[in-house]
Amino acid sequence: MSEQISAILNDFNGYLNGTDYLGVADVDLPDLASMTETISGAGIPGEIDSPILGHFGSMTVTINWRVLERANFKLARQEVHHLDFRGSIQQIDKRNGTYDQVPVKVTIRGIPKNTSLGSLAKGSTMDNSNELEVTYLKVMHDGETVVEIDKFNYVCVIDGVDYLAKVRKNLGS
Repeated sequence: MSEQISAILNDFNGYLNGTDYLGVADVDLPDLASMTETISGAGIPGEIDSPILGHFGSMTVTINWRVLERANFKLARQEVHHLDFRGSIQQIDKRNGTYDQVPVKVTIRGIPKNTSLGSLAKGSTMDNSNELEVTYLKVMHDGETVVEIDKFNYVCVIDGVDYLAKVRKNLGS
């Protein structure tokens, strides 16, 4: 059992194409919502919404800006974008009360879906955003890959288990 309490995301930075700093923003990461099919029939008393292993519904990432930034328009370009969000999770050691920092990295490839230009009001934020359809997602926690989903290449790794390995093999990939 871990003696560490993960307390907060100390800070993070976002990058386009691995090196271009995006600016000050908040990010709403995608949900992993499995696609399902309802199964019913002889031998099943009722219905089961059965997840289709390795298949997920639409996944989106939203980058929320305070004001219009140049990056807002770069991300509106109708092309695939590669985004990296690199952060530091602050932990507390329960035994001695000391603090530590654990790296977290979220890598996304996505296609622009919606660009909100926000609003104009004197002395306030503009609350504009970019929403991208996610085709690739990788989450690394403390140097380990804990999620990798590649919708175009039949990859679905969650906590070390590749749920589409047999499917790739069966399809001859």
